[in-house]
Amino acid sequence: MPWVRALLRGQKVLARADETGRFVADGGRVEVRYKPNDGRKYGAREDNLSVIAGEVLPDDTCGPAEAVEKKETSTKTKAAGSSSTSEERKAAAKTAHESLPAPTTGQAIAYADGACTGNPGPAGLGVMIIDGSRRIELSEYLGEGTNNIAELTAILRACNEVPASVPLTVYTDSQYAIGVLQKGWKAKANQTLVADVKRALSERKKTKLVYVPGHSGVSGNERADELAREAVRSRRTTRRATGGEATA
Repeated sequence: MPWVRALLRGQKVLARADETGRFVADGGRVEVRYKPNDGRKYGAREDNLSVIAGEVLPDDTCGPAEAVEKKETSTKTKAAGSSSTSEERKAAAKTAHESLPAPTTGQAIAYADGACTGNPGPAGLGVMIIDGSRRIELSEYLGEGTNNIAELTAILRACNEVPASVPLTVYTDSQYAIGVLQKGWKAKANQTLVADVKRALSERKKTKLVYVPGHSGVSGNERADELAREAVRSRRTTRRATGGEATA
């Protein structure tokens, strides 16, 4: 099975693909190699990967390898019985998120998400905004793109929908977006788009990005995900606004 060069959270890797260069996932994860012949293979979620343009590489680009298991929790942690599963961590994150106070008058919140079939492939974004008494839902088809492009563009659309004078909190499940926009990660791809989003964030009165785990039951994030997938399915862009005036 062929390989393609890809980016995984800003780091170059080799990833399994088909003859057309599209990622091949097994059980929701794509086989990746950091080094072609070090005997270690890893699994990565498809939406965390983006293809680097170039030729599809033959199967023998990488040698035989064994899967690397996740590190076990420390003996001390296990003895205390405090190890947690991914589902438990998501449940805890949902509980913590839902306990946050509602936005006060003069503040807005947004949930921004992206979706992509194939990565790259047909891409779309979803944004759900609560701005004063307004609720805005945006489902936008982007054409051919990557999941990272969809995630970044969703954040940009959220910024554009809310007046610059209004403090805005944008919730996203994209570690990549937060990394390249707020943590100083070097953007090896999508550099123009990253610069555009950074500029939009800097031009606002007060805006912050906050990570929320995807598919953890957080209603706003789940709705943004639905809107993004709706855009990919329908190949259409829709915008729905309800309620009164925006915050000032």
